[in-house]
Amino acid sequence: MRAFLASREFGPLVIVLLFAALLPISLPRIALSDEVQYYAYLRSLYFDHDLDFYNEYQHFAAIGLRNNDPAIFNALLRPDAANPNPITGKLRNVAPVGSALLWAPGFVLADLWVQAANAFGAAIPRDGFSRPYIVAVCMMSALYSLLGLLLTYRLARIYAGQIPALLATLTVFLATPLVFYTYLAMAWSHANGFFLFALFLTIWLRGRAGNLSHSDGRRHWSVWLALGVVAGLMVMTREQLGLLLLIPAFEALAAYIGALRRRQWAAVRELIAGHAVFLGVFLLALTPQLAAYWVLNGRIGPSTTVGGKLAVVNLGPLPVLVSPRFFDTLLDPAHGAFLWSPILVVALTGLIWLFRRDGPLALLLLVGFLGQVYINGAFGTTWHLSGSFGFRRLIECTPIFVLGLAALLAWLQPRLGWKPLLAGATLFVLWNVGLIAQWTFVRPELRKGLIWDGMLYYQLQVPLQVLGRLHDILFNRCRLTTNC
Repeated sequence: MRAFLASREFGPLVIVLLFAALLPISLPRIALSDEVQYYAYLRSLYFDHDLDFYNEYQHFAAIGLRNNDPAIFNALLRPDAANPNPITGKLRNVAPVGSALLWAPGFVLADLWVQAANAFGAAIPRDGFSRPYIVAVCMMSALYSLLGLLLTYRLARIYAGQIPALLATLTVFLATPLVFYTYLAMAWSHANGFFLFALFLTIWLRGRAGNLSHSDGRRHWSVWLALGVVAGLMVMTREQLGLLLLIPAFEALAAYIGALRRRQWAAVRELIAGHAVFLGVFLLALTPQLAAYWVLNGRIGPSTTVGGKLAVVNLGPLPVLVSPRFFDTLLDPAHGAFLWSPILVVALTGLIWLFRRDGPLALLLLVGFLGQVYINGAFGTTWHLSGSFGFRRLIECTPIFVLGLAALLAWLQPRLGWKPLLAGATLFVLWNVGLIAQWTFVRPELRKGLIWDGMLYYQLQVPLQVLGRLHDILFNRCRLTTNC
């Protein structure tokens, strides 16, 4: 049996089966202001052919008000000093357009299905608000999460056997907020951003010769073209993902230095040509976002609501983005990512073992992770993500965590065997599942931040609470939430 497993690549099948097994607990809905803003682009452009979001905001705000939840109305329809509407007269939308673009295929299929069903007398409202449209975009996000997991597993297989790669992929998936934003908060941008970063890393690593320490940084023009498209989608899905482009930027810098030292002028010219293709395609791919900025805000730039959250100091004439909450992002007792998801500490430690296999890659991945921590720490008023489950702004770094954890598991397995590794992975997963249950219906006050008083008691109570609410969890999950 062991020889059979060793000769078969069963990892992708296991990932798909687990994903499908958990799909019945999913909660496809759009109920929060961020979700509404992501969705409004798609619905408004498809049905109204404009970027006037009043009817979209009004629709979802009315649902919230019927459920005694004025959050969407307050956030999107009531201007105030902290959230001014743009000078264009359009209602503000702080979300980028990338998720709408990624959801579009599912949305169009849903519309075709509605038309076909109505032709047979179904009488489903063809308005972009009815259930088929909402389910379609939510399932598209779930699909992107699955694709991201499969790509990430393949990346881990480069440096580890299939069992360490599989265990690392599933552990990070189930022991971090990614699983929550795959099945329960589906209409956010995190699953989409995770997929895009996994795709970017896959394409970027594909063009190298051996590991990065033996690569000269050159790639075929078609690879640079693909990287430009995906990079543009990344930034249009979550603007802060642009800092993940530090990974290829630092590789490019090292490649130029090496080629210049060796006086390899042909290599320098090829690098310049490849990077020119990348930058040109990247800027072209950003066109939909730049156009949306112009129409909504009257300028090529995001809403002032976004810029106003960032901590900027002026060093002479030069404004510098600072990150006063850098360490709080990771270690704050109520909101720190390492406290919500302790598996991240183990995974990042695993980059040491990845460094032994591919030193430049490990260092570049660490730079990408630190860039995401830095930009989050620069959000002076919202760095803590109070109200969210876990530290969601690091979800897109999932491939970094999986690669580190897979390298560590591959090193530990011959020394410890699989039983203690599986036991440890299970504990991390149970911690996360317990927090999800607490956040959702056991102790909702956890939504304001981790509460350590009584934490162990409530974590141990979760199985009993789940059994007591099993019918709702399986068949009526709306009773566990609001605006549903």
